[in-house]
Amino acid sequence: MAIYGKSIRIYLKDGTVTGIRFGEIVNQTIMSVACPRNRVSELKSYSEANRPGVYFLFGIDGETGDTKAYIGEAENVYERLQDHLAKKEFWNEVIFFVSKDENLTKSHVKYLESNTIRIANTTKRYIIENGNQSQASSLPPADRDAMEEFLVYMKLLLGVFGHKFLEELSPIKFINKEYTSLDDFSKIDNQLVNDEKIIELSLSVSGLNAKAIQTDEGIVVLQNSEVAKEIRSSLSMGYRELREKLINNETIKLVDNKYIFQKNYLFNSATPAAAIIVGYNISGPQTWKDQYGKTLKDIEEQKIK
Repeated sequence: MAIYGKSIRIYLKDGTVTGIRFGEIVNQTIMSVACPRNRVSELKSYSEANRPGVYFLFGIDGETGDTKAYIGEAENVYERLQDHLAKKEFWNEVIFFVSKDENLTKSHVKYLESNTIRIANTTKRYIIENGNQSQASSLPPADRDAMEEFLVYMKLLLGVFGHKFLEELSPIKFINKEYTSLDDFSKIDNQLVNDEKIIELSLSVSGLNAKAIQTDEGIVVLQNSEVAKEIRSSLSMGYRELREKLINNETIKLVDNKYIFQKNYLFNSATPAAAIIVGYNISGPQTWKDQYGKTLKDIEEQKIK
């Protein structure tokens, strides 16, 4: 299937990136509104906020320090947000989605809510406060397809507003088949499409073995990758804190004499990914290698040339 570009229009209500923002995809009926918590009262005067829609509350989890979200639906988004202002303290931003042609019904938004919770539980990027409350909504085939398309546009607009939590960490494409995620590195074989944006990597140091994928966002270390049990004094404080966080939130667990990644985890660059794994400061670009033994540094230099 061919992939086409999308044009997105963002309107900053008061000319700032922290205020109320409206987002839409050109020539589509979807409308999104992002609003800080302290300005929710202003939404009352906007017709968009008084329609049926699906909404996302974003904030920080008090126990782990990770980003947290609540996913909900309402026949009147503004009225539901008033209840959340009184009962939920963690969030500081809301983003909601409605239809410009006002054709979304209660059944439609319940379908969107159910599927976004399901996707968020799969990607595991954010803590989802109501992750166990998803109930499937039945729709006629035509409506279901329309909502699946609506969901694709929701993902795009959420990403533009800075929340990519509905996107898979490691999209991998193969000839004649496509994987939306990669939990088993053994699936990679010679059929891998030569996509310059996606590079499969491995790290083998001091008896440790780890696998990763380089994507547009950084380095995704894959589930079952190994991590040193002990750290050295050279490991910088920032990496120590990140490692401790990964242990506390059980992203990595101690198994025998090594820690093991329990899920895919995104690092913003190669060096922290390598340092966390080996337990001391190390150059990521010179440590991570592709299937031919070429370092990430060599790959990057070759691309420049």
